[in-house]
Amino acid sequence: MRHFKRLTLVFFAGFVGLSGCTLPLPSLAPDIDEELGRAIDIGFDGIIVHVNQAGKTASYSAGWSDRENLVPVNPSSLFKIASISKLYVAAATTMLVANKSLSLDGTLKGYLPDVAHRIENSSDITLRMLLQHRSGIPDFVYHPEINQAKIVDNDDTYPFVLDQPADFRPNSRYGYSNSNYFLIGAILDTVTDGSHHQFIRNEILTPLNLMNTYLQLREVNLSEVIKGYVIGDDDGDVYWQMEHVQPSGSMVASAEDVAVFVRALIDGTLLTTNEQKIYSSVYEYEHTGWLPGYTSIVRYHSDIDAVVVMFVNTSYGQLFWLDLERVYDRIVRVLENNPL
Repeated sequence: MRHFKRLTLVFFAGFVGLSGCTLPLPSLAPDIDEELGRAIDIGFDGIIVHVNQAGKTASYSAGWSDRENLVPVNPSSLFKIASISKLYVAAATTMLVANKSLSLDGTLKGYLPDVAHRIENSSDITLRMLLQHRSGIPDFVYHPEINQAKIVDNDDTYPFVLDQPADFRPNSRYGYSNSNYFLIGAILDTVTDGSHHQFIRNEILTPLNLMNTYLQLREVNLSEVIKGYVIGDDDGDVYWQMEHVQPSGSMVASAEDVAVFVRALIDGTLLTTNEQKIYSSVYEYEHTGWLPGYTSIVRYHSDIDAVVVMFVNTSYGQLFWLDLERVYDRIVRVLENNPL
């Protein structure tokens, strides 16, 4: 569920070997299909790209959904979108702020009094700070004792969030933390009859007809989900079956559905004018996602009026993101040269 801001282009001597990829990419290809083939050549197991541009759409894919059984990638396959889930949570929170069910200035202590006394600075941490990753609450994914495979329900995450020393004073700086969105999910549950999942389904997924978007892995037929691989680890079944239940990264979707959602988030189809103003003040309109075996990027490119989604069922580490960003940027450049 980690998220990386867009990386500045930096050249590292010997980086190709560190990233797990083995071949440099040649000059820009004439079309996206050829670019995806080159991505497979440098070490991606499978890749899906969906483009939503100025009223036109197109899907592309290459590589393997299941490399042991040589099953090719289906561009409509479901994918664990990891931290891209935060865009949906932020949109839902915006709606609840707009209808006065929540306040951006409401405190963590006020919203979650039963657990807030076990979170440092809870009386100073606001909903706005949680949304913007400015709370100082440590990220539970780095807790030394966490075992994601043993977390069955969302509440099982609390032991890795509570009673931890703060990383910094609230609002003193930015510090990305999945714990923020775990707690936002708990806050949403308090004002949505106990289910932020149902609220997101009713207010976002259904109105946008997102029939291939799900709040949790347990809602889908696993055979429809692409397998995920970590470089150096051949057991794709482990990461494929692992469920991440926290609202910071629980969702599963098709690339096309993600593009439809982001387009609607941007163009006013989903949010009212007031909601749009609130959302723009607290969160972004793009995101990346990273779970073991699953890496993803979605961004809107205003100069070419295109939402571009990229799913890769391979992961490795932070350095691997340089390869992901490079491939993504090349796809956008091809699209700039050859619009849909």
